[in-house]
Amino acid sequence: MTLKADLNIAEIPHESGAIKFRYARVLAPDRTRWIRHGVFVEYHEDGTVASEGQYVDGKEDGFWRDIPPNGHPAAEGHHRAGQEVGI
Repeated sequence: MTLKADLNIAEIPHESGAIKFRYARVLAPDRTRWIRHGVFVEYHEDGTVASEGQYVDGKEDGFWRDIPPNGHPAAEGHHRAGQEVGI
């Protein structure tokens, strides 16, 4: 599926009001739901990045990284069409 629509940025907060998730999304062709498409970032409560990567047509695609509160990457890897690839 190739999406042809305007991107929309979603921001989902922690209970404190700080941003927890920020990601790009597009409206599905049938206009019934949103599909993640583009940059995705999850934040710790203090505003530091917890996870980051890309979505293409609603599936993880490209380089992804998870970062615990200590700031040192805990996991890094690549995805293609929602599946892990490589090491």
